[in-house]
Amino acid sequence: MSDFVTSGWPLFIGIVTVVGLAACLILLFIASRRKVMAGDNTTGHVWDGDLRELNNPLPLWWVGLFVLTVLFGALYLVLYPGLGSNPGQFDWTSRSQYQAEMERGRAEAEPLYTRFAAMPAAELARDPQAHALGERLFINNCAQCHGSDAHGSKGFPNLTDNDWLHGGAPEQIAQTIAQGRQGMMPPMAAAVGSAEDVRNVANYVLSLSGSPHDSIAAQLGREKFGACAACHGPGGKGNQALGAPNLSDKIWLHGWGEDAVMKMVNEGKTNVMPAHAGRLSEAQIQVLAAYVWGLSNTGGAAVAAKQ
Repeated sequence: MSDFVTSGWPLFIGIVTVVGLAACLILLFIASRRKVMAGDNTTGHVWDGDLRELNNPLPLWWVGLFVLTVLFGALYLVLYPGLGSNPGQFDWTSRSQYQAEMERGRAEAEPLYTRFAAMPAAELARDPQAHALGERLFINNCAQCHGSDAHGSKGFPNLTDNDWLHGGAPEQIAQTIAQGRQGMMPPMAAAVGSAEDVRNVANYVLSLSGSPHDSIAAQLGREKFGACAACHGPGGKGNQALGAPNLSDKIWLHGWGEDAVMKMVNEGKTNVMPAHAGRLSEAQIQVLAAYVWGLSNTGGAAVAAKQ
């Protein structure tokens, strides 16, 4: 691909574009020259015995439209980018237009967000207008991973329950939205021991939440779980400061069962949520965080029920 981004390509594209426009005019000139090939103003071609092709000149309205099209193309190339790397007289770019439209939209919404700035998260979650804005922000920025209903899927957390990897307070949710998160569990098989030890630890992890498990294997894996306790805690309750999941509930982000837990121990896992601080304003993050907080609290549920 590096061959297609050299400095010669803009020049090549510009030349091809100009030659193409010139070729259109040359073609028009050649086609408009009237050359009678027979004495009766025909081309001399005959089909079906008496069907002859006339050699009439091109209609003036058609010629005029063709010339205007070429002139419009030339004027466009002068004003807008199109000749290779030439930015055009207007110096227009799709990025600058997008940024201008975003700034205009933010300026129009600023008075509304100013009112929201003084409201706590619980009040924002109950405000119908803030709820509607938060829902739209969620659909546009979060639903691709967490789902339009925020129930998540395998590998993407459910935002409607009370299980939070990094804390479910409005301030913590806002921080997660703004800065993103990167959760990593390293492969732990070597620290746990043999393949049988990994199986025993998996069963012990399942036993913490009362999930179906092999009780004998779970007892054998209890001691080996010490390698995991540094992050998940001695009782497997997790650690929100580290983003370590609570293993004692029945919420499984990456699948449950002996095979799924063994896979996590053997291979580890890295999950990334991108930061949205450069995409959303501080006021938008505040409204979105309140909306997400409301999904797992009665205030947000009450607003959704009314609507």
